Amino acid sequence: MRPDTPADHIAEAERLLRTATRYPEDDEPLLLRAAAHLELAGARERASTLYDRLVTSGPERPLLVKALQAANLWEYGHEAEARALIAGIRTAAPADAAPWEIIAEALESHDELEASHDCFTAAITLLLTPGDDEIPYDTQSLLTGRHRVRRLLGRPHDEWDALADKGHTARAAISLDELHDPKRLWTLGSENPAELRAEIARLRSELGSYRSALSRPFPVAVLHWTEPELSELLASYPELESEYPTHAAHLTDIEASLRDLASTGTANLGTVPATVPSYEAFAASEQSSPANADLLPQYATTLAARGRATAWPPAKGSDCWCGSGTAYRNCHGGSISA
Repeated sequence: MRPDTPADHIAEAERLLRTATRYPEDDEPLLLRAAAHLELAGARERASTLYDRLVTSGPERPLLVKALQAANLWEYGHEAEARALIAGIRTAAPADAAPWEIIAEALESHDELEASHDCFTAAITLLLTPGDDEIPYDTQSLLTGRHRVRRLLGRPHDEWDALADKGHTARAAISLDELHDPKRLWTLGSENPAELRAEIARLRSELGSYRSALSRPFPVAVLHWTEPELSELLASYPELESEYPTHAAHLTDIEASLRDLASTGTANLGTVPATVPSYEAFAASEQSSPANADLLPQYATTLAARGRATAWPPAKGSDCWCGSGTAYRNCHGGSISA
């Protein structure tokens, strides 16, 4: 049965230790698994003893064991010792992705974001060559981790982030920029059950939206900026004022554009909610400036492809798409029967 409680993890660790005694030729992987179960049970000092035992026995992957020991030591108050181990691993510059990932994540988990970023970057620079099309599976996690830390630091995308996006997008529905949204990451780290339940509900909703998007024709969507978001956009990128002279004009243009498309027989129309952080991340992924107005329709298409579009026109009796809370027919719907 899968271990679920500290007692279960202790029992599993004891079983693995007994097995290692019977099969000494396999003691390294067995002891590593036992140490992991001890950590999960909160028995970090016992886990540390196992890591020390492995180091002195000459393991096949000594830097991996030291990385695991460093992460474990830091968790139960031995920060100085952990930092010394991390410094030694970085100096050794292993050609193995796993030790790099463990120490970088240990630094990240203790809010050492700059040091974590430097660690991820050193690993990627050592193990990857820019322009490589094939990314080893274990190295992809380094790219993903570095992307996450850079989002937390508010760094713009670079070529490694673009490579991380490329590898992630090929196998996932939600972009890395959404997945690594700092607000989402902080919520997932919350100890407040209500916040965690809300985030789980949000993830389920996004998954449902994505599945719905896959089951319907691709929507032709128009960007919808709320007034606060548009104000922030124009304050940061005044070059876009010609596109959005006022918020009221922006809303009028949305309705006019959708009616024009509908009049030509275009089906499956919708609006997509735009935000400044999401748009900036998209621009960075395109290696362009958010001030480039040509990116706006591409951004709308990308959001629609992720299932973020809301159908237009709203159903009969529904509120207007603009968020006014007024029935569509009494708002932007005008004389159109909604």
